[in-house]
Amino acid sequence: MSSVWLGLVLTLVVTVVLTLVFGSQAIVPGLLFGGLATAIQLAAVLLVKPFLDAELKMLMKRWGYGMALRVLGVGLFVVAVLGARDIFPPLPTAFAYLGVLVPLLFTEIRLIK
Repeated sequence: MSSVWLGLVLTLVVTVVLTLVFGSQAIVPGLLFGGLATAIQLAAVLLVKPFLDAELKMLMKRWGYGMALRVLGVGLFVVAVLGARDIFPPLPTAFAYLGVLVPLLFTEIRLIK
């Protein structure tokens, strides 16, 4: 299963679980931040994949870019929560982002092959 499909499935599962726990206010953050996590993970994999056979210095540089994208996602979480707390309540938004990103991180090594 590609990272896109896995991310989309995780986004739907996480959104359903968050909606059951937090109510309908979790739908928007679940879908948006789950989708954001999927997009970030896809971009990170695409950054590193062409350099798997390159020298370690270049591989680690690309891996670092991917990690910077993930940190950017955390920054977007902060901006969303502080800017529109009524649309992006902190817990559902954080759980949506991390609930999709962390499982994708654990499967990243398989997705790169």
